[in-house]
Amino acid sequence: MNLPASTNGSNDDCILTTTRRLSVPPELVFRAYREPDLLARWWGPNGFRNEFHEFNFQPGGAWRCDMIGPDGARYANHSVFEEVSAGRIVLRHLDPVHEFTLTMTLNAEAGGTRLTWRMAFASAAECDRVRAFVPRCNEENFDRLEAVLGR
Repeated sequence: MNLPASTNGSNDDCILTTTRRLSVPPELVFRAYREPDLLARWWGPNGFRNEFHEFNFQPGGAWRCDMIGPDGARYANHSVFEEVSAGRIVLRHLDPVHEFTLTMTLNAEAGGTRLTWRMAFASAAECDRVRAFVPRCNEENFDRLEAVLGR
């Protein structure tokens, strides 16, 4: 499957966006992505935990992990970071089941951070297939992130 080289494409049918204002500064949100011990504590929907096998947080760096569901099922994940900066992280998720480019922006806003996830899929059909659960799962990710940042 060929994904868009950039998530700035014009096909909005292939994009799912989730955004939330967090009450902490962007530096703390970025730290929660940059540090694998923190990231493993919040990444994924409710009930999931993570085992990281490789985490190279730089452009071109690989991220391989198993997400382990509440029932013990393992979901292997492989992503490559395309861009890493304090205000923007772009990764390409290479799983053939859910292949997409995720752009995460961290913008300072009113003493906190506006966090936006923009998932660009290669086709509207794939986007439609995951539309039933991805927004809820992204919100659960944000809830878990807020809980980790609140500690």
